[in-house]
Amino acid sequence: QVQLVESGGGLVQAGGSLRLSCAASGRTFSTLAVGWFRQTPGTERVYVAAISRSDTTYYSASVKDRFTISRDNAKNTVYLQMNSLNVEDTAVYYCAADGQAVDILSENGKNVDYWGQGIQVTVSS
Repeated sequence: QVQLVESGGGLVQAGGSLRLSCAASGRTFSTLAVGWFRQTPGTERVYVAAISRSDTTYYSASVKDRFTISRDNAKNTVYLQMNSLNVEDTAVYYCAADGQAVDILSENGKNVDYWGQGIQVTVSS
C-alpha cells in the first residue's frame, strides 16, 4: 500500500503562486509515477500533470507553461509549482501514484492505484 498526503493548498489572489507537495510512504518512491488531478463541484476529476519514474514530465494544455511538476526521491515527495494562477484553477487537487505513468495519463486516471485525500486551492479575483 502507498499513502499519499497533499499539502500546500490555500487561498491566493489571481496572478499569484502556490506550491503543492505530495508526500508518499509505503513503497519505494522511485518505482512510482506520480500525477496531479483536480476537481470542482459537480464536475469530473481531470488530469493536470504527471511525472514518470524516469522524470519525464507531462502537462495538460490548460496548465502547460504555468505549472511545473518535479520530484525529490530522497524526500519521497512530488511538487506542483503553480504560477500565474487564475480563478479557473480553483479546485480540489489530488495526488495520484501508480507503477505505470500510462495509468495516470489515460482515461482520467480511472486505473490509478493510489490517491491522496485532496487539498483545496482557491484563487480569488
